[in-house]
Amino acid sequence: MVNSILLSLIVFSPLLAILILAFVPRHQGGVIKQIGVLGTLLPLALSLMLFAAFNYETAEPQFVESAKWISIPIGFAQGGAMFTFDLAYELGVDGVSMPLIVLTALVGTLAAVASWQVKKRLKEYFILFHLLLIGMLGVFAAQNLFLFFIFFELTLVPTFFLIGIWGYGERERAANKFLLYNGIGSAVMLIAFIVLFVFLQTLNMEKIATILASTDHPAAAAMTPAFRFGLFLALFIAFAVKLPVFPFHTWMLKVHVQAPPAIVMIHSGILLKMGAYGLLRMGIGFFPEQAYQFAGWMAVLGLINILYGAVLAFVQKDLKMVLAYSSISHMGIVLLGFAAMNTIGFQGAMFQVVSHGFISALLFFLIGVIWERTQTSMISELGGLAKSMPFVSGILLTAGMASLGLPGMSGFISEFFAFLGLFGDMPVHAAIGTLGIVLTAAYLLRAILRTTFGPTPERLKGLADAQPMEVVPMVVLLGFIILIGVYPAVLGNPMQQTLKTLVPIVTGIGG
Repeated sequence: MVNSILLSLIVFSPLLAILILAFVPRHQGGVIKQIGVLGTLLPLALSLMLFAAFNYETAEPQFVESAKWISIPIGFAQGGAMFTFDLAYELGVDGVSMPLIVLTALVGTLAAVASWQVKKRLKEYFILFHLLLIGMLGVFAAQNLFLFFIFFELTLVPTFFLIGIWGYGERERAANKFLLYNGIGSAVMLIAFIVLFVFLQTLNMEKIATILASTDHPAAAAMTPAFRFGLFLALFIAFAVKLPVFPFHTWMLKVHVQAPPAIVMIHSGILLKMGAYGLLRMGIGFFPEQAYQFAGWMAVLGLINILYGAVLAFVQKDLKMVLAYSSISHMGIVLLGFAAMNTIGFQGAMFQVVSHGFISALLFFLIGVIWERTQTSMISELGGLAKSMPFVSGILLTAGMASLGLPGMSGFISEFFAFLGLFGDMPVHAAIGTLGIVLTAAYLLRAILRTTFGPTPERLKGLADAQPMEVVPMVVLLGFIILIGVYPAVLGNPMQQTLKTLVPIVTGIGG
């Protein structure tokens, strides 16, 4: 019985915390924080149940829920029968979306722990936080375009306020830029969704993919190759803004610097990954032939992301900006994996999505801890932290090693698969892309070593090391990074069957 509504329970379980918070007096800050953190444990426990019950042997959507939701009368037929426009409530997960739901629930819980440092308007903060959690979980569980769009938009509003109210100095400007860019991307996505519905008369993702792959369906036949390419391009642009892909990346830099640490953990760890998920699920999933035609350009954009992000990360003076440009660089590896258009490449891209989710969340959590004690993230004002904060410094160096792709950690296996998939058809692009790995080592080690080693400024002596509430997120995130690096099958097995079906046997598209 529980399995039949498990996805709905996961997606809407944060509502319980919202309802409880609504009745807690706002002056009881300690109670609000406790509810804010404990409220994330229910979706986490349910998502782990989902992981344990998931069947690796099938590519079909699992835990499917379908019900009539909205019926809108739109006119009468000649016989007097009423025509209605029906919207269904459809949820389901497969090998791609299930790991992302677990990632969302886990990072959400750890970000709630990181929110312990928030000091003002706690009640509003945690209500918006759980509303954001509902939106993110819903994006990965939705099985039709209408629900996907609703949940996708639901993430924008709380994120806007969480940045604009609880961020740093230029928080309002960062929030406005976030909303503007993502709003434009959403508008393009909505237009593409409407066009698909008008032509195919369905919003179900699985049905859309089946119809578009059919050679004898009249609706699919009516869509010319040029028209299909235009739709693919619209979806690519919509999700490229979210990923973000150069030149749609500038909004993300402001968010990473100005948003509070817990929200940056969610933003870099999950929200950016919604762009990669949408691009794979809808862009490539709906239009594989058009994606194959565009693969060369996708590889070029991936290389620009990798090298542009790495070079600019090297010259940054702010640790936050180093990691912001690092995220741009690492998202380029996702594009290279998609450009490979084969199962290995796709697997590398999705490994990178999950791996970077854990690594970036850990790095930004550590920066939040350092900021809380020093009130700065400027590299020149830090130094010698290893003497006063040895545990934090050690975890920071380890997280940096994971980000630069040290074997035995998740960053290595994701980069290895992405480049291995690309080497078959585009060896030159793959060879150029590997330069990014060298540059990543240079800029990360430069920033981290200058922060943790060297002479310690007088004002940084005697700083408190990690507290128990801070140790837990560090250890958990690092544990998952090492687990995926040492035993990649824990992530690869669920994805395997689904990714195989996403590489159709079409002339010129290899599997």
